[in-house]
Amino acid sequence: MSAAKVTLSPKELELVSNADWILTKNHIIQKVYELFGSLANEYRDAYMLQDDFAENPVFAISPKISKGEQYQMLPYVMLDFPRYFTETDIFAIRTFFWWGNHCSIHLILKGKFLAQYGPSIDRYFQLYGKYGFETKDWFFSVANDPWQHHFEKDNYASIQDWNGYSVTLLPFLKLAKKIPLEEWDDIENFMISNFKKMLSILTDY
Repeated sequence: MSAAKVTLSPKELELVSNADWILTKNHIIQKVYELFGSLANEYRDAYMLQDDFAENPVFAISPKISKGEQYQMLPYVMLDFPRYFTETDIFAIRTFFWWGNHCSIHLILKGKFLAQYGPSIDRYFQLYGKYGFETKDWFFSVANDPWQHHFEKDNYASIQDWNGYSVTLLPFLKLAKKIPLEEWDDIENFMISNFKKMLSILTDY
């Protein structure tokens, strides 16, 4: 019995015959990797200016950059710093590039870290409300899986749709912002400013 014939569409045949697009894609991913390396250095400088974190052992763990091809079938690059992960406790800030979609930054807290920092987060959102300029672009996770980073309604809700309960009641907290890839020239400043804001939300309120 002969194997089924595998055919390519005209578009697929055009792509498989052209190496330029995959080389360009690899070059872009390398640029993102380099950008995240620069961000890692900026993040380390930023946390050192925060007295509450300067001696925190969580921040002594080196940043980690990783990349892959299959987040919902698309390439990605991510930077984790800080990155403390155990079964019961998580303290992480994840910067995420997702091909064809966006760049995003995610604060993830669980266990003892959510108990420690949750009250300050509550006070921040109580102070500025759901519709203020300061808070309007935040998203809260509404999913059961902290490792999903898309912004569909089954994973993230905007702050305007947040139920307003104390974040300390959650099994984990995931707080995020995103920026379109079309705003590439602003991505570095966006990430640095929101990394600093996340650190501030944890301790200043």
